[in-house]
Amino acid sequence: MAREPIRPTAPPRNMRDLISHEEKLPPMAEDGLIKALHLVIHVAVRVLAVLMTLVILWGVADVVFVLYQKLMTEPFLLLTVTDILAIFGSFLSVLIAIEIFINITVYIKHDVLPIKMVIATALMASARKVIMLDFTDLDWHYVIAIAAVIVALGLTYWLISYKPKPVTQEER
Repeated sequence: MAREPIRPTAPPRNMRDLISHEEKLPPMAEDGLIKALHLVIHVAVRVLAVLMTLVILWGVADVVFVLYQKLMTEPFLLLTVTDILAIFGSFLSVLIAIEIFINITVYIKHDVLPIKMVIATALMASARKVIMLDFTDLDWHYVIAIAAVIVALGLTYWLISYKPKPVTQEER
């Protein structure tokens, strides 16, 4: 009785298949309504990408305007700490918009929800919030809540990114 040869399992199509922190969309259903709804969603995501590009360009113009405005007011060509924080806020807003655009383009290209990138974007937005806060007139409950959110996002990012080292024969 001839035995069939043992064939190795097929390797993943690409590296995305190895990453477990991405949520793939379900395959297209045979139902015509579901196909139409998927098409509407894909068109809507492309529209969001175009709109996010416009937001990024608007944000860059805002950074230039804020920088110009702060440098041209008295004292001429000098920035106060408040001015620098306003400029940082504008910069970080543009960077957050760019991260959101990258999330959208990954979704368009691969039909994958990039969970790790979304968490990183949320961390950046939280960092912007902390940088822009004026802690002199904040209630301590608010500060604790923001700290809890940042710790939770950081822990989530770490858990998603964590890859345990393989155990060697010597360690067993």
